[in-house]
Amino acid sequence: MSTANEAESKGGIGQFIKDTRSEWDKTTFPSAQDVRDTTIIVLFAVVFLSVFLMLVDNGWTWLLGQLTSAVGWLLS
Repeated sequence: MSTANEAESKGGIGQFIKDTRSEWDKTTFPSAQDVRDTTIIVLFAVVFLSVFLMLVDNGWTWLLGQLTSAVGWLLS
C-alpha cells in the first residue's frame, strides 16, 4: 500500500513534471521530408495491395464460376 508520505518522499508531482519535461526534451519529431517520403510509401503500398487483392478476388470469382458451371453441367 502506498501512503501520502511515500509519494512525497519519491518526489511527488513536482518531480513528475520535471521528469516529464526532461523526457519531452529528448523527443524528436520527423522532418517534413521524412513525413512526405513515408506518406508516399504508404500510398504506394495501399494502391499495390488494393490492385493485388482485386486481382485475387476476380481470379477466385472466375474460378468459382467455372467450378459451378462444371458441376451444373455434370449434374444435368
